[in-house]
Amino acid sequence: MTRKFAGDELVIASHNKGKLAEFSQMFQGRNLKISSAADFNLESPEETGTTFLENAALKALFVARATGKPALADDSGMCVTALNGDPGVYTADWAEREKGGPRDWDYAMQKVHDLMADKPDKSAAFVACLVLAWPDGHCESVEARMEGSIVWPPRGRRGFGYDPVFMPIGHDIVYAEMDEATKNTISHRALAFRMMMEKCF
Repeated sequence: MTRKFAGDELVIASHNKGKLAEFSQMFQGRNLKISSAADFNLESPEETGTTFLENAALKALFVARATGKPALADDSGMCVTALNGDPGVYTADWAEREKGGPRDWDYAMQKVHDLMADKPDKSAAFVACLVLAWPDGHCESVEARMEGSIVWPPRGRRGFGYDPVFMPIGHDIVYAEMDEATKNTISHRALAFRMMMEKCF
């Protein structure tokens, strides 16, 4: 049976400022205190899962148990058809020039472009998995996809990550050209968020 969220505080299990800003806006207007893993001085656990669900659950459970509060974690990534679904769960890792180093998203986008080379199929999808975890170990999860295509060169100055090269289906601009409100209505994370709200809130 689905467990409903009944608390007044939720911890977002992330240190990514872009994601935190998106979640804060999505929860706007609700009588809910939103905090982050960084507010509790928690390090991010090592993401050892091979699926978005495994990594999201790992992060949510780690933060829920460490804080004693319900935690919401997202694991998301871009899956490029011509690259057999890569970078997938390694989407953030592709931005590291050396393992554990700082993330360089221009480097990551260039890597995708170079590996795609002249392959005609430019289709890709952003996938977002959300896991809501309680300190007792119970989890609820949802997963959403936004289909689209890779464009080159990068466009726009908004958003973060691969947003400048991903054009969602049905649109003629990339994520990074969208204003915050528009992106937070149609993005993969927004779709997953709505699914989670209907399921647990």
